[in-house]
Amino acid sequence: MALNDTIARVTDRIVERSAGPRKDYLDRMSAARVKGPARAHLSCSGQAHAYAGAGIDQSKLARESAGNLAIVTTYNDMLSAHQPFERFPELIRDAAREAGGTAQVAGGVPAMCDGVTQGEPGMELSLFSRDVIAMATAVAMSHNTFDAAVYLGVCDKIVPGLVIAAQTFGHVPTVFLPAGPMTSGLSNDEKSLVRQKFAAGEVGREELMAAEMAAYHGPGTCTFYGTANTNQMLMEFMGLHLPGTSFVTPNTGLRDALTKAGAKRALELSDLGNHYTPVCDILTEKAFVNGIVGLNATGGSTNLLIHLVAMARAGGIILDWQDFSDISDVTPLLARIYPNGLADVNHFHAAGGLGYMIHELLAAGLLHDDTQTVAGGGLSLYTQEPKLKNGEVVWEPGTTKSLNEKIVRPSAEPFQATGGLKRLSGSLGNAVMKVSAVKAEHQVVEAPVRVFHDQDSVKAACRAGEVTEDTVIVVRFQGPKANGMPELHSLTPALKNLQARGINVALVTDGRMSGASGSVPAAIHVSPEALDGGAIAKLHDGDIVRVDAVAGVLEIVTEGVLERPVATADLSVNEFGLGRELFKNFRSAVGTADTGACSLF
Repeated sequence: MALNDTIARVTDRIVERSAGPRKDYLDRMSAARVKGPARAHLSCSGQAHAYAGAGIDQSKLARESAGNLAIVTTYNDMLSAHQPFERFPELIRDAAREAGGTAQVAGGVPAMCDGVTQGEPGMELSLFSRDVIAMATAVAMSHNTFDAAVYLGVCDKIVPGLVIAAQTFGHVPTVFLPAGPMTSGLSNDEKSLVRQKFAAGEVGREELMAAEMAAYHGPGTCTFYGTANTNQMLMEFMGLHLPGTSFVTPNTGLRDALTKAGAKRALELSDLGNHYTPVCDILTEKAFVNGIVGLNATGGSTNLLIHLVAMARAGGIILDWQDFSDISDVTPLLARIYPNGLADVNHFHAAGGLGYMIHELLAAGLLHDDTQTVAGGGLSLYTQEPKLKNGEVVWEPGTTKSLNEKIVRPSAEPFQATGGLKRLSGSLGNAVMKVSAVKAEHQVVEAPVRVFHDQDSVKAACRAGEVTEDTVIVVRFQGPKANGMPELHSLTPALKNLQARGINVALVTDGRMSGASGSVPAAIHVSPEALDGGAIAKLHDGDIVRVDAVAGVLEIVTEGVLERPVATADLSVNEFGLGRELFKNFRSAVGTADTGACSLF
């Protein structure tokens, strides 16, 4: 199938826009490759320091006769998604030895859970943790003693931070190794219903806690299709996972075998062999376009409209939200995974999963097949699925038909003709919305606004019964400069209750929503943010605003609003407590949401 004209045009536009910074970046990576890992150039004392803890691998390292693999891990046992990584280093070391090489944990990087910090002060560190992860990975890799790397990470800011770092060390071949989703527990829609009942005062905390524990019950990624699982999809669509590895559950024979296969493959890609494939040659403009197609076709997390922009910029590639919008217009929505369906990622994987979707999108001319991948060929390799036979991983052709069309459909019969994300623009600024879970009758809301400066005030107003008519809820001073741009997911149950009572409600905010954004239309990431003097800072209660996800419009209907002075807010409460004082420099240096909300460049 010939490449879709819009996909080709957007790709060419990105290449042209990025020409200068991309060339500078690739020139730097080429120079870094020539210098190579510095083990040979280290002093004897320096080498001894690097090998002292390597045990039986010391002699191999000292002789430099084999590749040395860096392990960068986000292991901690407070996050279910990252707990399985506790076992990975030993698996990777064994695999490296079997391949004649060595592997060392180069460093651990922080990994926080947005699910724990939702609605709490710690959420104000979450976005910036991405930049901290990138910096911590740079520290780990700065010893320059490695021929290739494997990165162990899954969740929201973690994979983007690792990718930013991988781009910075783009001359180093890199394979991302996932941990996989937890097995299915209480269904996501049942869990959501209990949350709504709790928000309405219909059940108590004991019932709520029981439901949550039944949903989040074991090691692995949360099973809904939020940011963490969207990250895993992207690593596959962009060629940084081995094919079919994203949604294999933890602590299984296949998962362990895939971990070892990924480690061996990373060594095969090093400059010591015949298949040198640096990550800078994988993460091209075409790879990012493939990622955006996957994001839209699966109805993925809105957080990636920030993260993909930042990830690309680390490699000299300049994306903007119009690229996402144009691609969304021609990308069919092929998956229904909670929150835009009842299935979880395990059901999705069983129904054909990413391999089937890649098959369909390639056949429709919506993906670039001529990209480099860690698998050694184009994206068509990712239509295969791994099998464990006689203790070894083999890849076989995946299904070419959906095994459950309530979960994943062929491109000719999609759930909807366009993707799951929408760019909105107008007199109120630029914003994005996840529309894949928003019913058509809720995608346009024109109503008076209620203005709030924090999410607790919104929840209090809802509990007090103050919202009785169609309303656009505006929550401002939630941008990256104001307070680190927290997710406002804890508003979801209260707003869904309003919607269930027949009130047309929309959310407009310069903050973020969760990858689990659901049925309430939410125009998020509004730029410019309130603290930058954006129009959102000029709204008063009662002003009429139109949120139109069909036409892509975010307009102030009331006349004269833009001539008003901007509002101010007391943000002193955001500056201290739970480490927020240590992140002051991030808030002052961060860029805008539509340029990636990054403090590093």
